Amino acid sequence: MASWWNKAVGEMSNLRSKLFGSYGIMTGRLGSGYKLDSTKVDYEKTKALYYNTDDNYKLGAGFAKSVINSKVSFMGIPSFKSEDKNAQEVLDDFVETNASNMQRTTRDALRDGDCYVWVTREEEKDASLYPEQAIRLIYNVIPPGQVADIIREPLTGIVEEYKLVSYHEWKDENDYSKRSTIIQRIRRGERIVEVDGDLPPGVEEGTFTTPWDFIPIVHFKNEGDEGVYGQSELEVIEPYMKAYHDVMLHAMQGSKMHSTPRLKLKVKDVSKFLKNNFGVKDANEFAKNGGTINLDGKELLFLQGDDDASFIEVKSATGDAQVLLKLLFYCIVDASETPEFVFGVHTPSSLSSVKEQMPILIRSIERKREHFADSWQRLARIVLAMTGYSDNFSFDTYKTTLSWVNIDYRTGQEISQELLNIVNALNIALNNNMVSEVAAVNYLSRYIDTMNEWQSEDGENEQDRIMNTRLNRMKLEDTQYLEEQSKSIGKTLRNSGDKS
Repeated sequence: MASWWNKAVGEMSNLRSKLFGSYGIMTGRLGSGYKLDSTKVDYEKTKALYYNTDDNYKLGAGFAKSVINSKVSFMGIPSFKSEDKNAQEVLDDFVETNASNMQRTTRDALRDGDCYVWVTREEEKDASLYPEQAIRLIYNVIPPGQVADIIREPLTGIVEEYKLVSYHEWKDENDYSKRSTIIQRIRRGERIVEVDGDLPPGVEEGTFTTPWDFIPIVHFKNEGDEGVYGQSELEVIEPYMKAYHDVMLHAMQGSKMHSTPRLKLKVKDVSKFLKNNFGVKDANEFAKNGGTINLDGKELLFLQGDDDASFIEVKSATGDAQVLLKLLFYCIVDASETPEFVFGVHTPSSLSSVKEQMPILIRSIERKREHFADSWQRLARIVLAMTGYSDNFSFDTYKTTLSWVNIDYRTGQEISQELLNIVNALNIALNNNMVSEVAAVNYLSRYIDTMNEWQSEDGENEQDRIMNTRLNRMKLEDTQYLEEQSKSIGKTLRNSGDKS
């Protein structure tokens, strides 16, 4: 029983490092208390599946990149909105500079389950490349395998320390190989650096104070709410990708074996057949000596009355493998919450249309966006805090809201038709005193991103913009009228001058 259990779990848990880790019940004795799941995703395995470099998954891991990249593409990256104009400029500049890093953060978090962003200040390195910035904030993506441990406060669960372990190899001036293990402990207000082995050039051991009362590392954890580390999007489909690979491999091997037609000969007199076609005089002696016949160049065979020759061909070498592969494909689709068309499925052969699948995908993407919202907002606070410290300036507020690009699967004609219907409906309701201008504008602003609120304390509101538009139109009409009058008067004066 134990061997069967180990075998089954081993086959189905290839992306987890420890058995029983996901149950979170091991402290001392079995069932003596609760403990957060401390198992990690096998990061090297997830990368191998994503890039399809694992030979044991070659024919099935091609789905992995589509599952991850489709979600990353639809999620996009957020933009930060702040009520403080100075903070807004800082955040806009930070997003513009680090757009690719932010997208990589989402990809790594979905693929590996964990992604760590470390924001650091740089004043000296590459200073000549950034003369417009005396102090720069660097967006560092820490490889998840480098985070050896996350130490939390036992009562609240707040992170107290990140322990980073990295290995470094180099050659000294005498061309001797050197290696060392660098351990960093990142805490509030300090960073401890320890080196096990040779001291790398440019690295200094010791405890270094920092001006931050926070840890400048943000952990983007995918799912895994009751664990220290996150869960990869590939975990749920890994068994199906492995099964898909095995079935496809066996089907291809069978196809290779049976795809070549085999010649079937039914002859009454073997001796005469061999003599007439291959010049064999003594069939018995030919058989004793292990003789072989070669059909190359034999375009014609001589047969007698009851003899027969035909080819044996397999109608379907894959057999029932097609049905099983299709079942595994839909298991991957369902488990990964990824629509069929993302994998390049021909739409008419799909079980549902794109319009039917898109609402499901949109809800899934919105859930993922909300899941990472706290991490993005904490990152924004860190950026503002570091910028304010560097510039000796304090922003009015560090609070931000996230704005995402709206996912709309409709055609341009459908969007414009809906907007036209809404405008007509609001216009009728407004003319019949059923709604106010404030209600109409605020409702319409949901569909037109460039509209502002009817009234706002800071910035230009939509009421002022509408009034300015009306005034400009009135001025334009008056200008045209005056120009026409001026031309008419000039013409009259010219005519009267000619008569005189």
